[in-house]
Amino acid sequence: MSEQPEALATLRGTLRAWLAAHRPADWRDAATHEQFVASQRSWFAQLVGAGYAIPHWPAQWPGGGRSLAEQKVIYEELARADAPRLLLSFVSTYHAFATLHECANDDQKARYLPGILEGETWCQGFSEPGAGSDLAAVRCRAERKGDVYVINGQKVWSTMAQYADRCLLLARTSTEGAKQAGLTYFLMDMKAPGVTVRPIHQIQGDEEFAEIFLDNVEIPVSERVGEEGQGWAVAQATLSSERGLTLMELGYRMRGALSRIAALIRDSGRADDAGVLRDFGALTGQVDAVCALADQFLENRMKGVERVGDASIVKNAYSRSLRAWSALGVRLGGIEAQTIAPITYGDLNSGNWMADFMNSYAWTIAGGSEEVQRNIIAERMLGMPREPKNWVVA
Repeated sequence: MSEQPEALATLRGTLRAWLAAHRPADWRDAATHEQFVASQRSWFAQLVGAGYAIPHWPAQWPGGGRSLAEQKVIYEELARADAPRLLLSFVSTYHAFATLHECANDDQKARYLPGILEGETWCQGFSEPGAGSDLAAVRCRAERKGDVYVINGQKVWSTMAQYADRCLLLARTSTEGAKQAGLTYFLMDMKAPGVTVRPIHQIQGDEEFAEIFLDNVEIPVSERVGEEGQGWAVAQATLSSERGLTLMELGYRMRGALSRIAALIRDSGRADDAGVLRDFGALTGQVDAVCALADQFLENRMKGVERVGDASIVKNAYSRSLRAWSALGVRLGGIEAQTIAPITYGDLNSGNWMADFMNSYAWTIAGGSEEVQRNIIAERMLGMPREPKNWVVA
């Protein structure tokens, strides 16, 4: 589709009309996790059928091949319509897609990419109790025995793992040399013998994350992505998506969701409050900056240009803006914004400002903590030394 204003206006109008007819009005009414999962699967299937689920995928896929301008329109309208985010399919359509598309062999792509559109869900098995921000410290062990690898270890903070069919797994196959050189990347069946998943109950009542315990789990060699010992390089494709590609959607969803803040200002009778308008203006500027950074990151990536640290800049800018967005919502929502619904998955449109606010702090850790991202920017982008040298203490 052309990026001419008329064509984009047509897309916006068509999508707005489709959402008016198809957006599930009762999606926040899920009283159980089973109802939440069923609602998510149904909504994803509708978006796939209409061509709005995967605008960032290549053109050979239904609704794929969209330009950046078209993707922005789609994300803004989904947020403006208060449509549910694809939380259950988020890792599948972004992290798994990016990893498979960029690093998997043709057989793996043919087997797994169509399954995502049919509703197969993925989770990410990277973080461990002793290897969160320091991914190179992964200790989960993979030992090759003939045509399989035997996996033993533990993963933690895996989003929606309790509902996942497959897992993007990073494990250690060697302890020799640099820590990064001993990692290997696998595609793991979550129903395989030896896989145990335990949801983590969070402060706002969610169970969005889970622990994964692996006890002599066998993964065929054919499910390895890349060569043995190349897991660190493959993981960068996954993390680059998490810190850049996914944040374009979230950034533009946040821009669309600014209408929720505007509605709060009107409803609270504070449209003439100079302080509120000042803070709303500052937040709008922050969100616009996030969108501009994500645009630049993705435009460079499409040209084959990606500087180390670019994705980290986008990630940190988004997490800070999300905190400011949800904090202003809590402030304007008054006492009613202090309560939490039983199931509140989300960080932009859960319908519960306090849950969104608490969830926003997870983004300061997810995909690499803010401190780690700053170190990446400082050391690998700006060339600053890891430790100050020749300091003179008076």
